[in-house]
Amino acid sequence: MIFALLQQAQAQGAAPALLQMLPFAGIALLFYFLLIRPQSKARKEMEARLSKLKAGDEVVLGSGFYATIERVDEKDAKVIYLKLGSNVVKAKRQAVVALAGEPTQD
Repeated sequence: MIFALLQQAQAQGAAPALLQMLPFAGIALLFYFLLIRPQSKARKEMEARLSKLKAGDEVVLGSGFYATIERVDEKDAKVIYLKLGSNVVKAKRQAVVALAGEPTQD
């Protein structure tokens, strides 16, 4: 049945629907492999690094400040206490961009 419809479409000079959709499928695959997959992989790696933070680690914040983790809140796992100079501040884990000893990936 499908083969007969494809032959009829070719006989009339119309390209089959599958061939017309091929460029769109190629673009979707390109987006997946060049944008979505690497971004997802980087997000998972960052979540793994953030989950391993412990007291005493020196970190770089999104604002560019270097801080030392004073302690990790045990009630709320998303909150950490950072020592900036002589002050201790409360921050979200997502404020941490990288460990201070890690090389940057520019």
